[in-house]
Amino acid sequence: KVPVLILSFFQHALNSGIRRYHVAPVLCQRAKVAMSHFEPNEHINYEKLEKNINIVRKRLDRPLTLSEKIVYGHLDDPAKQEIERGKTYLRLRPDRVAMQDATAQMAMLQFISSGLPKVAVPSTIHCDHLIEAQLGGEKDLRRAKDINQEVYNFLATAGAKYGVGFWKPGSGIIHQIILENYSYPGVMLIGTDSHTPNGGGLGGICIGVGGADAVDVMAGIPWELKCPKVIGVKLTGKLSGWSSPKDVILKVAGILTVKGGTGAIIEYHGPGVDSISCTGMATICNMGAEIGATTSVFPYNARMKKYLGKTGRADIAALADEFQQHLVPDSGCHYDQVIEINLSELKPHINGPFTPDLAHPVSDIGAVAEKEGWPVDIRVGLIGSCTNSSYEDMGRSAAVAKQALAHGLKCKSKFTITPGSEQIRATIERDGYAQILRDVGGLVLANACGPCIGQWDRKDIKKGEKNTIVTSYNRNFTGRNDANPETHAFVTSPEIVTALSIAGTLKFNPETDYLTGADGKKFKLEAPDADELPKLEFDPGQDTYQYPPKDGSGQHVDVSPTSQRLQLLEPFDKWDGKDLEDMLILIKVKGKCTTDHISAAGPWLKFRGHLDNISNNLLIGAINIENGKANSVRNALTQEFGPVPDTARYYKKMGVKWAVIGDENYGEGSSREHAALEPRHLGGRVIITKSFARIHETNLKKQGLLPLTFADPADYNKIHPVDKLSIVGLADFTPGKPLKCIIKHPNGSQETIMLNHTFNESQIEWFQAGSALNRMKELQQK
Repeated sequence: KVPVLILSFFQHALNSGIRRYHVAPVLCQRAKVAMSHFEPNEHINYEKLEKNINIVRKRLDRPLTLSEKIVYGHLDDPAKQEIERGKTYLRLRPDRVAMQDATAQMAMLQFISSGLPKVAVPSTIHCDHLIEAQLGGEKDLRRAKDINQEVYNFLATAGAKYGVGFWKPGSGIIHQIILENYSYPGVMLIGTDSHTPNGGGLGGICIGVGGADAVDVMAGIPWELKCPKVIGVKLTGKLSGWSSPKDVILKVAGILTVKGGTGAIIEYHGPGVDSISCTGMATICNMGAEIGATTSVFPYNARMKKYLGKTGRADIAALADEFQQHLVPDSGCHYDQVIEINLSELKPHINGPFTPDLAHPVSDIGAVAEKEGWPVDIRVGLIGSCTNSSYEDMGRSAAVAKQALAHGLKCKSKFTITPGSEQIRATIERDGYAQILRDVGGLVLANACGPCIGQWDRKDIKKGEKNTIVTSYNRNFTGRNDANPETHAFVTSPEIVTALSIAGTLKFNPETDYLTGADGKKFKLEAPDADELPKLEFDPGQDTYQYPPKDGSGQHVDVSPTSQRLQLLEPFDKWDGKDLEDMLILIKVKGKCTTDHISAAGPWLKFRGHLDNISNNLLIGAINIENGKANSVRNALTQEFGPVPDTARYYKKMGVKWAVIGDENYGEGSSREHAALEPRHLGGRVIITKSFARIHETNLKKQGLLPLTFADPADYNKIHPVDKLSIVGLADFTPGKPLKCIIKHPNGSQETIMLNHTFNESQIEWFQAGSALNRMKELQQK
């Protein structure tokens, strides 16, 4: 009778909504739980995580932060790995890889070049970047499938051949798909997109990287990461009213600036965490990329458990419950820096223009805009993106729109909506949110990145026309959304975007100001309230996933030698063992230089699989200090001014090596490794700056370039565009030892400055071999 009683008890527990009962924790701990529904034979290995954490805790003899637990829990050799925050390089074994279609092309081309037959860890490709916003979801998707057929076919067949799951166009944005299907507490996931940290909303360490880093992991070799510092953000109080999760990261960005998180993981903790939904936590982690953070993470809690259950992963939640001590920080752990935010006092924010760390309370932005001469009339409001396209986001926006409709109002500004995934699209259609947003004047776009990544066929203004847009996106660099340098883009929450779009002006504060209804009566919008998750189950919508076959060895991957979109890679030349002498300066960059400046997106996305063609956008957005212009540099051999890529190609043709001189936080923004591949392809050898963004510095190293920083930042002023540079001491290139740079001026004088680097021994081998991929192939041959 005992087994029958136990069975009866569990049946009762299930019927009453209790998901588990801790009768035998050991059985739960040893249960094999799949990482995702799509990979039933790939299991979560919390036992290994626990074992590694215990080894490291014994060695360090101190409490650990959550970030440390997950990162050190994935060490290749936890017993011997040297661990010092901010200094040593860790060798890690991530659980999985995710790639979006724009970066997946180059990642897969590099993997093909490696000669390996199949990926070593679960990996996926997501088609989200190449769909241009123009007429609306269905029409834009059909058009994208036609225009990008060659690329989609390449990615689908490459995925099939090498064992990579393929999410077809229309599936949704990579980070929303990961949150719904692949992220889980304690996972270490790397993705070829800078907003991969979105997965931290489910308690994972999810890190944005370049394609070459992804190839390392897919090849089954340890992946290197400088041991991150840990910045703690303690949240107290509770979110309420118009304040939203987006306001947390907008506030943090204002505090830390675009480079304040460089080399660190942002770890949120404190009693205020529990007032934020799982998708809200993902929003906060997502935009941590804008402060340069390695990634961001939240501790496992009931909000994550609820989301896992609603997305069909109650088994993962049950397993996470058993290992919860390893999915939260230790009491008394040490943070390198602590920021405290009282959520009860946090006001709605709006950041911009032109940089995501220029923070303003919404109540102040109208006056600030008038003072600064920014246009206050809002031309377009855009909600969605990988940052804010959850069910809760759409519900809160619909709650605002519904109030306006009740008073006979529609948006004064143009208004667009981007669902984060096919599942979100189908569910908000079923539950009526999409129709409310259409009724208020909105256009529902495809489940894709769209205007956030510059895929926007904008017709309402001309290039050069000064205007303002408000978005719920993450980035607002000059020209990013619409290629117009005079578009003043501001980022805020979806509900604030909706309210401002209804009012049509930055001078409207929904907390205090009134609107006038169609009947002439004044009314005030109430703070939006919406369910964080649907009452019914999510509607999955259309099936858009392609499983890789068990054996893809017979699959053919077609890359035409005459293609203008795809190009097989040729190995970069190996270092000749000599110093780099008499290099010309291609450009000395003035001010901010993001990866958008180095390798523009928008219309250039179509060439992401063709290195030579996309190299025609090299540094075309960077400002030349010599003349204050973009894409205009002096050719030192002809003395004529011309486009940057043309000048680089001329130097390459003449066999002349060249360098770039940059300012602070060079390479901020996207993970796109094309910003490193292009200068290498066109003959560049050295990038010298005051400081680098983390991902870009690593990408440069992977492609055999030398990213160096001024030992004295003031030495930036000693180098002029007409000088020649020599880097000496490369024969004795060792970790921690500075290199000498001899500056030769046109008048015959010269001076020497010192340059620092962060290369370790294996990274020096990448440089000597010509690239990390070359080095991998050398090791395979050995």
